[in-house]
Amino acid sequence: MTVSDRFQAMRPMEIGVPGPTPGDMARAFRSIRRDPLSYLVDVQQEYGDLVAFPVPGTPALLLNDPADVRHVLQTGARHWSKRTVQYAALGRVTGPGLLASAEPSWMQHRRAAAPAFHHERLAVVSTQVHAAADEAIRSAVPGGPAPAGSVVDVSSLMHRIALDAVGRALFSADLTGHARDLLRATSRAAELVVRLGRSILPTAEWAPTVLNLRLRTTRRRLDVITSELIAQRRARGPALPGEHGDDLLGLLLDSGLPDQEIRDELVTMVIAGHETVAASLTWTLMLLAEHPQVQDRVRAELASLGRPATLLDHRAQLPWTRAVIDEALRLYPPAWVVSRRAEQADVLGGVAVPAGTLAIISPWLVHRRPVTWSEPASFRPDRFLDADAGRHAYLPFGQGPRLCIGRAFALGEMTVVLGRLLESHRVGLPTGWQRPEPRAQVAVHPQGGMPLILTPRTGTP
Repeated sequence: MTVSDRFQAMRPMEIGVPGPTPGDMARAFRSIRRDPLSYLVDVQQEYGDLVAFPVPGTPALLLNDPADVRHVLQTGARHWSKRTVQYAALGRVTGPGLLASAEPSWMQHRRAAAPAFHHERLAVVSTQVHAAADEAIRSAVPGGPAPAGSVVDVSSLMHRIALDAVGRALFSADLTGHARDLLRATSRAAELVVRLGRSILPTAEWAPTVLNLRLRTTRRRLDVITSELIAQRRARGPALPGEHGDDLLGLLLDSGLPDQEIRDELVTMVIAGHETVAASLTWTLMLLAEHPQVQDRVRAELASLGRPATLLDHRAQLPWTRAVIDEALRLYPPAWVVSRRAEQADVLGGVAVPAGTLAIISPWLVHRRPVTWSEPASFRPDRFLDADAGRHAYLPFGQGPRLCIGRAFALGEMTVVLGRLLESHRVGLPTGWQRPEPRAQVAVHPQGGMPLILTPRTGTP
């Protein structure tokens, strides 16, 4: 059966919500796979804030009204689970970790991991994130041919920094020794997860398909690396009776979770913790290069601290820097789509929907909704100087009880890395600049990397 036949054979449940027909979906299949972000924008503009997709059985609805989004993710969250194709695909790599788990046990895991992200812990690991950023920057641009500067793929640079920071901060381990293999494995895993999530018909895990075989190989490599981390920590023994340390790995070991569940959380944190931060920093640097006056204001605010920024400074001490980060996350949210499945009948957009309904939410769309945001396509950090800006329509880290546990760490890490880079370098655009196209993977990455000019600033260390 061809792809077109599969779509044509679909008999979606009629619930009175507009949307593309099976024939429309068949004709758009290639463009959906090539550029799902543009496709979502197109269908939302054509059909409105509630769109029905033609899938067999229960409805699949794209939600773009912030009230519906908030209901699914927050106020009615207990009735909407993560039992979806998206998270099943992610779970094939991470296992039932915090990000992908649809089970009640996720709360036990969250409680075990939470102290690793408390403010006291974030204050301690700031110097480790400083070191990760400084070493990577020196390696990428070791002085450079000032004043012309060097063209650097900041996407690769931010991936390296974010991976190293995750290792140092969450595992008290320098991952640079494993960085090449781990980065290759996580990037490969991300690519395979996206391909699995876009499959029209699910494939059994045991089936010897090319995709399944590649996924098994990637997962085995991740297993080896995480097993080494766990074994090394166990060999060191507890610092005190019952205490393996106050980082994420130590807390998980002390929690009594089985090694397999500890492995799942480590893989989850490595993939989610470095993929999303690296992508967000990359787009932020692009926007700062395109808006040099905004960049100068960020640099001046960071310098006004009189000391290196920490992972907690974004909260109050650096309002402009935080506004820039928030606006970059609005325009380029790392998690471009999330999904939930209704565990019981509910109402969305005034329409009764049955149990089993699939809700598709795209922060990429919600963050660009003209009814909610003025000049939604424009980079305007000043909008976030208002503490209430987009409070119910801003979800780069999700909403409700499944709000990303690493939110504060990610925001703090972005602040620290920007501080280290902008103190020593000016970020500019290369000759003949054209914005890279956003590519929807696990996070939104620039197609082909992000070449920017990093020029050393005179008089800086």
